[in-house]
Amino acid sequence: MDRFQEMRVFAGVVEAGSFVAAADALDMSKAAVSRHVAELESRLGVRLLHRTTRRLSLTGEGEVFFARCRELLQGVDEAESEITQHSGEAVGVLKVSAPVSFGLLRLAPLWGSFLDAHPQIKLDLSLSDRLVDLVEEGIDMAVRIGRLASSSLVSRQLASTRLVLCASPPYLRRHGKLRHPADLAGHAVLAYSLLAMGDTWEFEGTEGPVTVKVQPRMHTNSGDTCRAVALAHQGIILQPSFLVDDDLRSGRLVEVLPDYRSVELGIHAVFPSRKHLLPKVRLLIEHLARGLAAHDPAGLR
Repeated sequence: MDRFQEMRVFAGVVEAGSFVAAADALDMSKAAVSRHVAELESRLGVRLLHRTTRRLSLTGEGEVFFARCRELLQGVDEAESEITQHSGEAVGVLKVSAPVSFGLLRLAPLWGSFLDAHPQIKLDLSLSDRLVDLVEEGIDMAVRIGRLASSSLVSRQLASTRLVLCASPPYLRRHGKLRHPADLAGHAVLAYSLLAMGDTWEFEGTEGPVTVKVQPRMHTNSGDTCRAVALAHQGIILQPSFLVDDDLRSGRLVEVLPDYRSVELGIHAVFPSRKHLLPKVRLLIEHLARGLAAHDPAGLR
């Protein structure tokens, strides 16, 4: 019997959420996946999964065993990668997390060339704006935008972006131009609810730092939604340049108060602190840094 294969299949079922999805991810038949899990449970003498017609869930024993399986499987991946450390080969599954908008606009064009250059890599990419726990969720590397909190994670800056205050020309014609950030109090503000500084917006002007507490007409956890509503002439947004640069170039949006610049945010690759940086992670970081620089030599500003 192949205990490693049983663990790999069991972990695949848990991570995929179903036998069918796991079969697709593992390139196996559903019957083979079910057989491996059944044989594992029979050998251990415990039930690892609760099965219903609608969902799967872990039993108490299953939770303990899954945590250990994930550690062991990750250790095997790391061991294989360390063997190829000197050759620089990238092998195995590479789990990556990235923000939704940035992932779609800037990172999506870079994955194909990375996979082409490293045929032994299997990429597992998740786009989410939530702050994932890399260690808990087994993520090899995440892309994060903003000021990084102090942690045990290691980071490398890939590029930067600045927050741009902007609105559509029809909105400004209808409601009047602003002369100072304090004038935001008399305007419709469309706010991104996950912004680190919240509704206290920071600017740097000729007189020094300026802080304004805004009263948004709309909150949303989607920068794309802020942009869409601004393009519908409904208010002023503070969004990263990578999201609004095309609109600014075309004139669909115009920068408001250009003499008052908001904060610049670093775009970072973060990864768990390890003694040796895995080749697959190192090569991906280098690939993304080159790709982002080629798209915008100025650093996405």
